[in-house]
Amino acid sequence: MTDQPRFLTVQELARLLRIKDRKVYDLAAKGDIPCTRATGKLLFPERQIIAWIEGKQTAPVLTRPATVLGSHDPLLEWAIRQSECGLATHLSGSGDGVARFVAGDGVATGLHIQNDSDGWNTEHVRAYAAQTDAVLITWATRQRGLITRPDKALTTIKALAGQKVATRQPTSGTARLLDRLLAAENVTNTVQNGPYHSEQDATLAVAEGDADVTFGLAVMAHQLGLSFAPIADERFDLLIERRAYFEPPMQALLRFCQNPAFAARAANMPGYDITDRGRVIWTA
Repeated sequence: MTDQPRFLTVQELARLLRIKDRKVYDLAAKGDIPCTRATGKLLFPERQIIAWIEGKQTAPVLTRPATVLGSHDPLLEWAIRQSECGLATHLSGSGDGVARFVAGDGVATGLHIQNDSDGWNTEHVRAYAAQTDAVLITWATRQRGLITRPDKALTTIKALAGQKVATRQPTSGTARLLDRLLAAENVTNTVQNGPYHSEQDATLAVAEGDADVTFGLAVMAHQLGLSFAPIADERFDLLIERRAYFEPPMQALLRFCQNPAFAARAANMPGYDITDRGRVIWTA
């Protein structure tokens, strides 16, 4: 016999309570049930669960770090700093951001993942984050295209054949979209240089001569004096935990984004359209 504490998995707790796995995730996300996290997985201390069931204790709140995850967006990054909202950032791509958000590693995540239906983000959120108590809102529409040095302008996806491309990490929305476009044009012989983990790093690779081209944002090309050929307009959204939405850090950021200074900044960033900013796209 051992006196070591035993932890239940999501599936084991669901069977114990005779509820679906999704309901377990909902209870944990709301802080309604005792839980802990190890290696990205939710675990439930059996003794505390039994006490909770018997009404002997109040469940502790599952607190998320005040961190924004997901894709790198220059306007969002600037707004977080300028608003002094206190939110930190861990920007590692759209796909990774959603996975970390589901694991409780942050209060929000940015993403720009094209759906199979040619829309943006909702199909991915429904598939991977439907169990979280969250809301998906629009941040901006951004212009993405081919960034090159002025003496090597490329204007079509087909022109990438044989070119040295500064690529993003495979889980990023940028890499996913470029792969789809290359496949549609049957371009298979690009030379990949990377991966780069931010819009800035990939664009700097072109500016410094380490790559011929990157599939980046218009604003990044403008900032570094590079050529830009538009290819797609993408919708960048924020998936925000519902409780965190109303807490001071997120509210400070959202209030700042209503200021004229924010609108002026967006207007001076080529390729940005914030007309639909704040529109609710999806709720859990």
